[in-house]
Amino acid sequence: MLKLHAGPRRLRPTYDEGDRRPYRRITAAPLSPTIGAEIGGISLAEPMDDATFEEVHRALLEYKVIFFRDQDLNPEQHVGFARRFGDLETHPFVPHREGHPAVMVIQKNHQIGGYENVWHSDVTWRLEPSLGSVLLAREVPAVGGDTLFSDMVAAYEGLDEATRASLEGLRAVHDFTRTFGRLMSAEDLEKKRKEYPPAEHPVVRTHPETGRKALFVGHPDTCTNFENMTVAESRPLLDFLYAHSVQPDTMYRHMWRPGDLLMWDNRCTMHYAVHDYGTEVRNMHRVTVKGTKPV
Repeated sequence: MLKLHAGPRRLRPTYDEGDRRPYRRITAAPLSPTIGAEIGGISLAEPMDDATFEEVHRALLEYKVIFFRDQDLNPEQHVGFARRFGDLETHPFVPHREGHPAVMVIQKNHQIGGYENVWHSDVTWRLEPSLGSVLLAREVPAVGGDTLFSDMVAAYEGLDEATRASLEGLRAVHDFTRTFGRLMSAEDLEKKRKEYPPAEHPVVRTHPETGRKALFVGHPDTCTNFENMTVAESRPLLDFLYAHSVQPDTMYRHMWRPGDLLMWDNRCTMHYAVHDYGTEVRNMHRVTVKGTKPV
């Protein structure tokens, strides 16, 4: 039986959607109608003063995905930039760079496969999913290996009023088992399930800084079902929400070059890494900022 909860508490935003002050310390070139901007006029290898960081932060909230070209950062500089946004997390299932536990290594070649070709938000199986990630391209294929991003605020706002009303208060169960559990022994899986029990999150979450509502459905294998509903009962609506969330007019596709540094807001986007480069090497380093419990 479906049990509805009270709608999410409206948070006091720290970012004004009506704030259209010009950027004075950076440039921000929009890349689609609702999501994505290229940030210029700044080297992230140099110390950043608070006024410049305020503009970078504001650009992230405005565009949801921002990127910087030609950023040849060492691990300390990469971590230092990400830490400006908050405390950092370490992924419990993915390797990190030796000596740098906050730097996740995402390397693919003819010997190493991965989890590409699926839309998702990161680590929704945590009680406090990530705020966002800072991804640095070290080596990219000659052709292919793009990453797509979808605007989940626009997805929510694109639903009709009756559907939006029906989703208010609805919660979904998120579990890492199907994505990462198959790589573990039964004993290790049991330990990790105690450390990371299934998490329940609202299907419509309120962004803690902008106050805007966004769909939050995670990953098809991670977001297993709605609270008080079976997997089979939940699948039709979940499939509809996934399909609705990835319309071309609310999407940005990033074509990587070495030295690109890109940050996305995990609270209001999904992304999709395209594996269309065969056995070529794609080597990326990612640093992830801790988030808060969705409401």
